[in-house]
Amino acid sequence: MTGKSGRVRFDAMSTGKETNMTPPMPKRTPGPGVAAVLLSVLVLSACEEGANLGFLKPKPAETAVANSSRTQLVERDVEAPDVFQVSEAGLWDGRPSLGGVWVAHPDAKDPERVIIRNTANGKFVIGALFRREREIPGPRLQISSDAAAALGMLAGAPIDLNVTALRREAEDQPQEELADATVENEPLAEAATGALGATEIEATPLDPIAGAAAAIEAAPAPSPQAPVAPAPRVSSLDKPFIQIGIFSVESNAKNTAAQMRNAGLIPTVLAQTGNGKPFWRVVVGPAQSKSERSQLLKKIKETGFTDAYAVTN
Repeated sequence: MTGKSGRVRFDAMSTGKETNMTPPMPKRTPGPGVAAVLLSVLVLSACEEGANLGFLKPKPAETAVANSSRTQLVERDVEAPDVFQVSEAGLWDGRPSLGGVWVAHPDAKDPERVIIRNTANGKFVIGALFRREREIPGPRLQISSDAAAALGMLAGAPIDLNVTALRREAEDQPQEELADATVENEPLAEAATGALGATEIEATPLDPIAGAAAAIEAAPAPSPQAPVAPAPRVSSLDKPFIQIGIFSVESNAKNTAAQMRNAGLIPTVLAQTGNGKPFWRVVVGPAQSKSERSQLLKKIKETGFTDAYAVTN
């Protein structure tokens, strides 16, 4: 219909129903992007719900250290008489020696660590054992000056000694049990520093065999020269010497001196003259005390020289 205004107007026809003039909206199908978002939401919700599941939880770290015991190996010296053992007279000739504490015997096969006991006074010392190469009249046990000082031996006076080989033996020594401790989370550097600080360094004494052998090898070889008589020992006794006898034949005096050496004594042969005739005296000493002089005299008489007596020089 055409109004007066000249505009065309559309009127709805009266059909008993009202016509909807709004244009219909187009339908949209969910795309792949929406599906991906929904899937992400489901996964996140499942993770939140599964966070309380027992099998998904990590196992708690064990912080307690159980009681434990540690065993430490400790080495000790054990006597080994089956390796080497002798009980006989030993002698220190009065000269200073190198190599520390040691003893030499012709029956020794290899260098050994030994314990040397003075059976007279109960003193003992640990040292090295070597083979005695040269056969010298007198006791077979030769003692170093350091060993003689430790054992209380006098120069030229034989003493009964006991020498026994030693062996190292390791034994288990349990330590105290560790108490329950809590392990703290420490940086790796601190843990390494603590481990290094806890390490113990045990100092072991030097082997007497190696020390004595090194000192003997390091000693310069003596140049050949005329033998020098040892300095006379000073004694406070009026008669420190024991005279074995006076001989008009030198060979008899030397044979008597050799017999004294075999008995472990150190004799001296003195060549003298009287009324224009030579003679030789055999003496032993000097003794440092009355008890030592009595011991020397007793041993001399045991060899058969019952007429021996003390003299001044």
